Amino acid sequence: MRGTIAIEEAIIDPAGVEAHTFAQFQNLMRPGSDDSGLTAHERRLLDIHDGRLKSMDEHGVEYMLLSLTSPGAQGEPDPENAKKMAQVANDYLAGEVKKNPKRFGAFAALSMHNAQDAADELRRAVKELGMFGGLVNDFQSTGTDGKGKVYFDTRDYDIFWETVQELDVPIYFHPRFAIKQDLQSGTRYGDRKHLLGAGVQFHLDLSWHLYAVCSSGIFDRYPKVQIVAGHLGENIPFNLWRANHWINHPWKRDSRPMKQDYGYYWKHNVSITTSGNFNTRGLKYCIEELGLDRCLFAIDTPYEQVEEGQNWWKSVDLPEDQKQAVARTNAIRLFKLPLEE
Repeated sequence: MRGTIAIEEAIIDPAGVEAHTFAQFQNLMRPGSDDSGLTAHERRLLDIHDGRLKSMDEHGVEYMLLSLTSPGAQGEPDPENAKKMAQVANDYLAGEVKKNPKRFGAFAALSMHNAQDAADELRRAVKELGMFGGLVNDFQSTGTDGKGKVYFDTRDYDIFWETVQELDVPIYFHPRFAIKQDLQSGTRYGDRKHLLGAGVQFHLDLSWHLYAVCSSGIFDRYPKVQIVAGHLGENIPFNLWRANHWINHPWKRDSRPMKQDYGYYWKHNVSITTSGNFNTRGLKYCIEELGLDRCLFAIDTPYEQVEEGQNWWKSVDLPEDQKQAVARTNAIRLFKLPLEE
């Protein structure tokens, strides 16, 4: 079977169902609903070898890279609990992949409270568990009340990025729901909850983090580091001309923390995927703006349906060699997947 390779596909481990029950997100995902829908959603996330695989077979998905659903370890403010959550999820997911390695691979969940711990767990996941990279869900929640936010663009995380470069595996940046402090009355989302989630809030929040990483100098210090942004790059490719225009002004060049502009890093260090953004014209623009080798296929299972993603992909009117590159070849090369090109 030589079908598509989908690389932003979520699961939950049994321990994770209890650790971060979806009750806290239910009203955000489905305003006005009660908890009765959670069981069905959890079942979809827990399912790997049954309905998910059947849907893959029916609609032409050859392979999925699985990852712990958002917010994962990033949603746990206690460092030790987050570290344990990531380890347990990675052990579970590695075990599930072993049941059918021809159809599934995995990204490592990572607690980002401590850069050394994150580096150590990524190394364990890649070297011992056979995972193909890591995934982080935007910022790391911190503090006894969970109100702290830590981002990964500071020098504090250099040991992590150094390890990423050494292991030569990508890190996928994934969004997460706003936390409680950002839902209080008087805050931008607290009074506008209709903006929460995938339609607006996800790309607004995560794009800020991606800009911060790109402008921090990380890619200058560790030029082989590769990151991945879903949903057609969280809208950043469509703003690159303007972002470059202003960061390249003479009065910015002497003070900016990075050597190159955003466009340079997005063509050398960032790849984008189609997850949950089945926009043919948008994909064509990304191919033109970033280069064909920077664009990869993804669905966003189970938040999006395999059938919908595949039906869209079959309708995309790209030349066949370009479709093959986006659908499978780019992913095989970037993640070094054990599949035939």
